[in-house]
Amino acid sequence: MRVLIVGAGAREHALAWTLARESAVAEVVVTPGNAGLARVARTVNRNVSDPASLLAVAEQERIDLTIVGPEQPLERGVVDLFASRGRRIFGPSRDAARLETSKVFAKQFMERLHVPTARCRVADNAGDALAIAASGELGWPLVVKADGLAAGKGVVIADDLTEAEGAIRAAMLDRRFGDAGIRLVLEECMRGPEASFFAICDGRTALPLISAQDHKRAYDDDRGPNTGGMGALAPSPLVTQGMADRVMREIVVPIVDGMREEGHEYRGILYAGLMLTDDGPRVVEFNVRFGDPEAQVILPLLESELAPVLAAAADGDLGGSTCRFSDGAAVGVVLASGGYPGDIRTGCPIEGLEAADALPGVVIFHAGTAERDGRLVTSGGRVLTAVGRGATYADAIARAYEGVSRISFADVQYRSDIGRRALAFEKGLACP
Repeated sequence: MRVLIVGAGAREHALAWTLARESAVAEVVVTPGNAGLARVARTVNRNVSDPASLLAVAEQERIDLTIVGPEQPLERGVVDLFASRGRRIFGPSRDAARLETSKVFAKQFMERLHVPTARCRVADNAGDALAIAASGELGWPLVVKADGLAAGKGVVIADDLTEAEGAIRAAMLDRRFGDAGIRLVLEECMRGPEASFFAICDGRTALPLISAQDHKRAYDDDRGPNTGGMGALAPSPLVTQGMADRVMREIVVPIVDGMREEGHEYRGILYAGLMLTDDGPRVVEFNVRFGDPEAQVILPLLESELAPVLAAAADGDLGGSTCRFSDGAAVGVVLASGGYPGDIRTGCPIEGLEAADALPGVVIFHAGTAERDGRLVTSGGRVLTAVGRGATYADAIARAYEGVSRISFADVQYRSDIGRRALAFEKGLACP
């Protein structure tokens, strides 16, 4: 089959890298892609936020399966448009995608279905939000979330009322996140380690994948601002088979069933960000696409072919589909531009990529890269993900950082502790 991947990040590079090697795939086309993606697939420069433009690419290229990477085209109804033209696409409809594109919708939906999540209040204006914060009814710290999409930056964990008031004013009065901050969700801060759980859904059933753990904070020891993700590992040592069964039973299956019952059949990836509390798994948030950087560590461990499974889910019938993963672990370290997630410098030449790619058990996925005058340069906040695979977390960590050590560009920024707590857990020393 001919496959179109929508997006330009390391997640899309990981998808293209995976699918380009599969026997069921004749060609992979990516729009708009990046400099690294152009090495494993053919790129077509289009606006991913314009569903009509994406449909035109699929029609012109005679695409058999389109896979949506980022959230913006899902919010704008690309799946609905493709479906109206009878074109196969992997991803949820605009209404179903509200699990990610509207925090308010997701929280209210979970409340209706009794899916475990944090207690919360919804505020439609700054006065209400400030009053909820001041009441202390949800305790401290208080989590302040913009309702809409905010590029992974719309969440603030406020330690006290002053910080909460600042977050509320920034979102609702200063409009730091644009229309995404018109409404806010204020919720209690759950306690426990986090994990990411993924399932491929066909509208009626769900096929679980291996789990992962993201590292959101910019700096070592989980300090600094939240980012789109500074690294990840897979599988999570905390998600045992028993835990996975519980997540499927208490969260994934009710969500899929509830979506269908409310008329929004869910087809695509369901990504549940979990807090593993003393009372069991609780949902922090949902994403409606492959995670980034989680995709970069999950897909290199996949041993079976992915394209037929995604096509079956898009058709609404997973049937007997399975996904088989190798033993061992994968760890991904994000190399970002200095200053990320704030102001960054771009256009910096990147050195050492060939040496890193040549290392055994290492693969480098591109995100913010571009080609200029025959050289690869930085073009965004998150530039690359160096992924190491190994029999143990220690092996995977060592290989990932060996890859990192080969790469250089001006003001490179990365965390030096990705996977460290999983390594400690593996040794029986601590809980990640």
